[in-house]
Amino acid sequence: MPAHAEPSLSLAEWIVLCLACERQLYGFALVRLLDADGEIGRIWRIPKPVIYRALQRLEQLGALRATEPQQSSQGPARSPFSATRRGRALAAAWLRQPVGHNRDIRSELLAKLALLDRAGTDPGPLLDAQRDQLQPVADALAERLATAAGFERTLLLWRAETIAATMRFLEALRAPAATRTADLG
Repeated sequence: MPAHAEPSLSLAEWIVLCLACERQLYGFALVRLLDADGEIGRIWRIPKPVIYRALQRLEQLGALRATEPQQSSQGPARSPFSATRRGRALAAAWLRQPVGHNRDIRSELLAKLALLDRAGTDPGPLLDAQRDQLQPVADALAERLATAAGFERTLLLWRAETIAATMRFLEALRAPAATRTADLG
């Protein structure tokens, strides 16, 4: 694969790559972060075997590298993983990209927002890009809804309302904290 080509990665692989970009990690540390009670796992839980497959694939793609095995008093020697320059570039680009479909907001966008928060990075550009991506879809649904009937209207209404809720969510995230607090009171 050419160095400039972006690989097709699963959400689990993107999350593992982003976490490995934060610092050198062992697989078991990722398992803890991505377990149902883990910081990222409460958004998108990734089972242990999937994490280890992701580490192997990302290493094969040149996005991660395993360093020298470290001896452990709790079992066999373990190799920590760290992101390569290519891996860091891929992760940074992915974190800037808006989610392709409204149905992926709950998983992919929330994961990106959590990862950006962990890194101390302003999510504003991603939120703006996400809004810009969804607005034409919302506008087209509103147009179609005006003339729809029967179940087609039901389906379009569902889609329009879910996108409207997502747009309100994005705007609420962009609002200053004082405004959000006042709106809740």
